[in-house]
Amino acid sequence: MSSDPHFSPRHRWKVLAAGVAANAAFSVAFSGIPMTAVLMRSGYRLDNATLGLVLGLMGLGIAVSELPWGLLTDRWGDRPVLLTGLGATTAALVAMALFAAPTAQQVPGLGWLGAGLLLVGLLGGSVNGASGRAVMTWFADGERGLAMSIRQTAVPLGGGIGALVLPVVALHFGFAALYGLLAALCALSALLCRAWVHEPPAAPRATPAAHVAAPHNGPLRDPRVWRIVAGIGILCAPQFAVLSFGTVFLHDFGHAGLAAITATMVTVQVGAMAMRVWSGRWTGRRRNRPAYLRACSMLSVLLFAALGAVSLAVDATVVDSSTLRIVLIVLLAACGVCVSAWHGVAYTELAVLAGAARAGTALGMANTSVFAVCFLTPLSIPHLQALQGWPLVWFAASACALMALPLLVPIQRTRVEAVGVRP
Repeated sequence: MSSDPHFSPRHRWKVLAAGVAANAAFSVAFSGIPMTAVLMRSGYRLDNATLGLVLGLMGLGIAVSELPWGLLTDRWGDRPVLLTGLGATTAALVAMALFAAPTAQQVPGLGWLGAGLLLVGLLGGSVNGASGRAVMTWFADGERGLAMSIRQTAVPLGGGIGALVLPVVALHFGFAALYGLLAALCALSALLCRAWVHEPPAAPRATPAAHVAAPHNGPLRDPRVWRIVAGIGILCAPQFAVLSFGTVFLHDFGHAGLAAITATMVTVQVGAMAMRVWSGRWTGRRRNRPAYLRACSMLSVLLFAALGAVSLAVDATVVDSSTLRIVLIVLLAACGVCVSAWHGVAYTELAVLAGAARAGTALGMANTSVFAVCFLTPLSIPHLQALQGWPLVWFAASACALMALPLLVPIQRTRVEAVGVRP
């Protein structure tokens, strides 16, 4: 798609806003639906193992489709991919409202629910790489950390909206209304992308001293890219543990009510959103993205280990369990915020390493890793919980954060000046 010379550099903020809207709309679905896990379990008559499978299928769909969507984005551009993906996701959610929602008279088969969520993941995965590439092409290097982190706030923003709204909608209006609401949000974000997402005007050619040639190998053949991709995916496992089964943990183990559970999960998402904006601005000024990623990993190790230890104490009822349950809620919220705070920084590091021309592919690789973990995490949690209870789940989350730590060390890289509009 050719660029339009009539767009000023200020238009980049509209592009960012449209990208945030697209990601937030889809995030309400993939982060918000797990917030209804307790209601879904009863409404669809599922056990924990089947619930984990169902919640993981949307992540599987995203994982399978992310790299193809990223390659298409680098070939076609952001706008066609966003419009195609969001339009098709809207249609899939409408189909779920019609055919995959339980009623008082009938509970759909597991195949309808699973196929619907898988399809939503396959189609909705288009928004991640496309909106990320748009940020890389419209923003100059000094602003990319902040812009990418703002874009990444869309995930907790959507998750917060989902945690606040979707349980209420499912409880009082049913899952058909829930899927219909999600379809409307995706349709609205598609309209914003149609209005605002375009290719930027061509950037002025860099001077020879400032220009460094891009690496000959693409992201798929760059071991440095794969290293960050692996670290990003592994560090997402504890995050998805909180997002997919945090509500079940608080309900079954912490004996928390719906209001306390909703408040906790909204706190996680709002805290993550604030931290992503702050971390993008802070690391953009200090240019210390790898160090920040390592610090988040280490703090996540400690927080999840503490959550596991407190869960053990509650199991053993060593001290007043009501006090420990309050500590559980606080620790779970702290774990969720910490392990969600780093995404914008990591994606910026990855996109800068790959270069804007290959950013769609690199971000597709990362999201494939992330959502493969999104599929595997809720599948694994019921088995870990059945084996040794919730303490083992949180100790395993701590171990995953520890495994990610050496993969996110500073990388000696050739700096690639990606095409972008200068402010």
